Amino acid sequence: MGCKRTPLKRKLKNMSSSAGKLVCVTGAAGYIASWIVKFLLERGYTVRATVRNPNDHTKVEHLLKLEGAKERLHLFKADLLGENSFDSIVEGCDGVFHTASPFIINVKDPQADLLDPAVKGTLNVLKSCVKSPSVKRVILTSSVAAVAYNKRPKSPEVVVDETWWSDPDYCRELKLWYLLSKTLAEDAAWKFAKENDLDLVVVNPAMVVGPLLQAELNTSAAIILNLINGSETFSNDTYGWINVKDVANAHIQAYEIASASGRYCLVERVAHYSELARILRDQYPTYQIPEKSADDKPYVPTFQVSKEKAKTLGIEFIPLEVSLRETVETLKEKNFANF
Repeated sequence: MGCKRTPLKRKLKNMSSSAGKLVCVTGAAGYIASWIVKFLLERGYTVRATVRNPNDHTKVEHLLKLEGAKERLHLFKADLLGENSFDSIVEGCDGVFHTASPFIINVKDPQADLLDPAVKGTLNVLKSCVKSPSVKRVILTSSVAAVAYNKRPKSPEVVVDETWWSDPDYCRELKLWYLLSKTLAEDAAWKFAKENDLDLVVVNPAMVVGPLLQAELNTSAAIILNLINGSETFSNDTYGWINVKDVANAHIQAYEIASASGRYCLVERVAHYSELARILRDQYPTYQIPEKSADDKPYVPTFQVSKEKAKTLGIEFIPLEVSLRETVETLKEKNFANF
């Protein structure tokens, strides 16, 4: 486990440099990971994709249909909580994209449902990566959930950037279990990477929207579905928003660009739910989009998230208006909406 890591020696910018390269994507059937797999295949990579059950056709069919999947996509069963379960899968891989981590808002058992899979699962994957001398870089999918949630006041003038960290005690106090899981998992990953000389780069997207590849409804798309599907009110909440295609592209750029390092916040815009509702009303005037908040309290303030570092990955940011329209159209195509 103590082998010396070697950083990427050059930028890998085109098909010729990526063609034939072997990489691993964990949690590959998920929303973000599916797009990462799609873009990797399009760029000529050979992908080992871990899923809970390769034989569950409804969960993996969209992956098998991707261009290049027949020739260069290989599905593996892997258990996040199983020690050594990723050893043979990452062995021989040049890079590993670790995206597998549950995104659940309402949980009965935070430790079992969120914290253990996030923290122990991440460490299990990283331990496997350290055992394989072939692995040159690991890209970890974290979240703005691990960045922006602490007791520091927020306002439209405040700019959050990669130096911010969410406060675990604050998250526990407010029972923000998903935020806590991402914060603890990323913190553990950085400590492990430093101790083991592992080249780790972390991507911190905000709430991810845009088109769905997978058959199942994911948590963030469900938020938009609720707004267009007859809800009488919108939540009094403010979040950052980012298109899933930008997130997937950022992961690959963070892997390919030799100079990439540290964390990368991905937020096209911070918007209150009232702004989402307004945009959706403008785009879909015949839909019953809610016009009032779920409570009478002042709106949770917006804030800013710096784009400067993310732009060094070449991310141009798809506008929120486009992301919302893409989300609604894919929800309609997949018959999630009631019209």
